[in-house]
Amino acid sequence: MSDLMRDNQIMAQIQDENLGYMSDMALELAQLADDSGLTTLAYLFRMAALEASMANSVVAELDELPQQMTPH
Repeated sequence: MSDLMRDNQIMAQIQDENLGYMSDMALELAQLADDSGLTTLAYLFRMAALEASMANSVVAELDELPQQMTPH
């Protein structure tokens, strides 16, 4: 495996971990906001968690593309 491919895999893994962390953190903040009676802020944090989760699944799909392509 070339260094470039290895580096790309490492970067994709780091990005995946970061998006997962952001989603989890946004959900925790939403719960804290809910507990404090800040419903609108809780809603915004839930939307941020959803956005991070969707971005995470898009990244996962993009990571699978090179493996699906066949060389000519």
